[in-house]
Amino acid sequence: MTETPKGKKNVLLYNLIFVVVGLGLFLFLWFAPEETTPRLPHDDTHEKFHEIVDKKEAEKSCGDCHSDDGVAPLPDGHPPKYRCLFCHKRDQ
Repeated sequence: MTETPKGKKNVLLYNLIFVVVGLGLFLFLWFAPEETTPRLPHDDTHEKFHEIVDKKEAEKSCGDCHSDDGVAPLPDGHPPKYRCLFCHKRDQ
């Protein structure tokens, strides 16, 4: 009876671990919820932000309207408002 070398057992174990982790990652991404955050609107007020290439430059003016005393205040529990376009994507 011949025994398999220890190196072959390790390779088989590593391949099995790789497949299990890959399958777990695939299933995690497959069943992830859909994106529910509203996109940046295409209206007269927001159109200028679609034209600005640099996101951080575009975000500098969001607080003018989206502040506690602005036209459209943010709801309670809203994440930090300095990264607006991280969640509210612009259409390409």
